[in-house]
Amino acid sequence: MAYSELIKNFSKIREYMSQFFIYGFKNRNEYQEKSARSYDNERRRIESWLGDYMSFHQDTNGKSTFITVDSRTVSHNPLYTAFKAKSFTDNDIMLHFYILDILSDKTKKSIKEIADMISADYIVRFSDNLLDESTIRKKLKEYEKLGIIKSEKNGRELLFSIKDDNVDLASFVDAVSFYSEEDPIGVIGSYILDKYDNAPDYFTFKHHYIFHALESEILYAVFEAIKAHKAVEIETYSLKKDAVDTSRVLPLKIYVSTESGRRYLMAYHYGLKCITFYRLDNIKRISLKEIETEYKKYQNTVNKVKEKLWGVSIGNRSLDHIEMTLFVGDNEQYIVNRLEREKRCGKVIMVDKHHYKFVADVYDAMEMMPWIRSFIGRVTKLECSNNLVVSRFYADIESMNNLYGGGGDAVQ
Repeated sequence: MAYSELIKNFSKIREYMSQFFIYGFKNRNEYQEKSARSYDNERRRIESWLGDYMSFHQDTNGKSTFITVDSRTVSHNPLYTAFKAKSFTDNDIMLHFYILDILSDKTKKSIKEIADMISADYIVRFSDNLLDESTIRKKLKEYEKLGIIKSEKNGRELLFSIKDDNVDLASFVDAVSFYSEEDPIGVIGSYILDKYDNAPDYFTFKHHYIFHALESEILYAVFEAIKAHKAVEIETYSLKKDAVDTSRVLPLKIYVSTESGRRYLMAYHYGLKCITFYRLDNIKRISLKEIETEYKKYQNTVNKVKEKLWGVSIGNRSLDHIEMTLFVGDNEQYIVNRLEREKRCGKVIMVDKHHYKFVADVYDAMEMMPWIRSFIGRVTKLECSNNLVVSRFYADIESMNNLYGGGGDAVQ
């Protein structure tokens, strides 16, 4: 198979880039999903886009290639490059310039007029490859959908013309530069930035989750479904089964983790008849289906679930009651402020001058463990209807005490 930098669809390259970016350190023999030749071709394709960010690790098992990026040193997401290498046919590139050249005089023309002009002024002069009206019609409709041209009815005939563009791009350069890195579908901003001679590089981000770029197509389809109140069919990879599952769900909301930046789809699963969550990077394909006529009913269900949701886990769908009492010293009002800021669906109660209690009823209290651990040293009492939460917390403290308190083996 000959190597080509261009790709026909993004789903294929997304899978490989995920492997290189997240599951790097796999050598050629360990990558079992495709043949060794396919692995080599995809690796070379990615290297052609991201050569400055590719590294390798050599050990006794062989050479493992991976992507390495320090998000503090890049102003623009390098993974957007993959979107701009889509393959095209000879007709695609010819029609692009033919149509835009013909309509550049700002006049309105029918499909027949455009086809006749292409045949008379371009095909005869440059090629023997004739283009029929059907091919031209499809390209015109594609460009109309993209917003490049517009159409209007003239009797039974459609007339096409260049769409007016009065946007002063120069005045939006800073906004577009920021948008391209912070918006959930920032790849759109990246395309716009390509129109500038010098894109700004003075924005840097403490938390820059560049891998989100590879989820852009999936997320866009989810947004389309939510806006149109449509059900979707999704294919997701199950690590437990090591297989792809197909589900029919109704997208309702997108959740973004403030800790990891990972994004999740909250949806109603028609088969299971309940609210479920899916990691966006686990969704392989998505296709829009019919409109859900009772969308508002499911949205009301979401609003009720949100009231007792800490993160993105609903557990066994029963509520866990949790109470955590903290010691707050003099001049430590910032601890109370933090509790109030981060309490989500819980509430904060003042017990006395130096003790405050956090109380909540949540679907899965175990999901709160990382947050609870951040108060270690201040927790004077922890109670939960889910005994595993309490036992896990105190087991962690015991492990730390054994490790750092002299009861465990020294760490070299």
